Amino acid sequence: MGQVSANHHKIGATRIAAWRRRYLRDSFFAPVLAVIIGLVTGFCAWVLKMMIKSITLFAQKGITAAGVHWQYIALPVAGIIITGIFVRYVVKLDITHGIDKILLKIKKHLYDIKSRVIIAPMIASSFTLGFGGSAGSEGPIATTGAAIGSNAARIFGLPQSMMLLMIGCGAGAGIAGIFKSPMGGFLFTLEVMRLELSTLSVITLLASTITAAMTAFVLSGCSIDLAFNGAHVFNPSSTPIYICLGLFCGLYSLYYSGIMKCMENVYGKIANPWLKNIAGGLVLGVSLFLFPSLYGEGYGIITELLAGNSAVLTAQSILCDAPVNGFTLIAACCGILILKSFAASASNSAGGVAGDFAPTLFAGSIAGLLFAASANYLFPGCKIPVEICVFSAMGGVMAGAIRAPFMALFLTVEMTGCYNLFLPVLIVCAVSFGVVRLASDRDYFARTRFHF
Repeated sequence: MGQVSANHHKIGATRIAAWRRRYLRDSFFAPVLAVIIGLVTGFCAWVLKMMIKSITLFAQKGITAAGVHWQYIALPVAGIIITGIFVRYVVKLDITHGIDKILLKIKKHLYDIKSRVIIAPMIASSFTLGFGGSAGSEGPIATTGAAIGSNAARIFGLPQSMMLLMIGCGAGAGIAGIFKSPMGGFLFTLEVMRLELSTLSVITLLASTITAAMTAFVLSGCSIDLAFNGAHVFNPSSTPIYICLGLFCGLYSLYYSGIMKCMENVYGKIANPWLKNIAGGLVLGVSLFLFPSLYGEGYGIITELLAGNSAVLTAQSILCDAPVNGFTLIAACCGILILKSFAASASNSAGGVAGDFAPTLFAGSIAGLLFAASANYLFPGCKIPVEICVFSAMGGVMAGAIRAPFMALFLTVEMTGCYNLFLPVLIVCAVSFGVVRLASDRDYFARTRFHF
């Protein structure tokens, strides 16, 4: 029966492709299909958000906002084990590190993505993040979008070159929908996926990302994920402060990326999948027990920091009984920044299914708070604007860790709707990315070494 059904689907797809080729040219049909892909992917992004929210509410039932709770150790272990079981025995396909696998398939010119990859990453990611995974949902939804684009292109009989474009449209639409950032999704496809530019590809890609972002925006009640008071104003005389913040973000990005790579190698050496799931779950669980603000994507914590409520970090940590002062806040920020990369790698590399972008936004917000709080604590007269540093460093750490400065810049601005602070984010992103490039480019140091 299964083979007969598959044959019927194949025959139906062939007929649709023949009809499309007869009446619609590839160049005319591509933007139309991109809009359809954007609509479907934007809807999937909204559904994924709702699934994660529902599972999170279920998992955290009975846990109060303040203090420490032993449940935080057990929840991530359960979440990663459930995800591992689903991936190994239901999907029977490795869907971890979805964006990396998309890029690998593109490099090998393999554009046919299995249809079950449309739904599987969403379900797996919901378990991982809902039970405490300290990562993002952008990787799974980008994988879903790429699968939607690949299957749509196949059904309508588009050539190989157009299939690649539709995969890019789907992946970009996933990023645009989950972050509600059309330019962020567009630049992701250009900077990360390295899609070649042409008039048709630009028009088609923009049609997909704008449609996906607007679909997710409308379905979520026309609300943004990160509310930020737009009354803050950038003072050009404070440019040196943001240059220093960019340097700090670049240095932290090197630490963050290094730990992520190191832990990925560690988990990769664990052959037994059950042992890998448990080990990653315990690392994540201990991190959440110490600092529950690491739970999930962390958008709620970022919103509190942007509103000036930095006390939420100490209230939800092992430092909850410590005196509320600048030193305690600095200690909490340091602890979170040290553990964030371990928690994110456990969520992504130990059997969980999640994304790598949202953790850098969260880490950036903490890095900005640490920079401003430390400066204000050590030098009370300097009065560095904390909220603007939190906002700007979100893009700075993403630009350095992901090495996609333009995507980081527009994602940060579009997620908050705060375009009046475009310049400080630009400065921090540029400096952070520059630090990472200089530190990573060995040839650069060889060329610029001085001889006396």
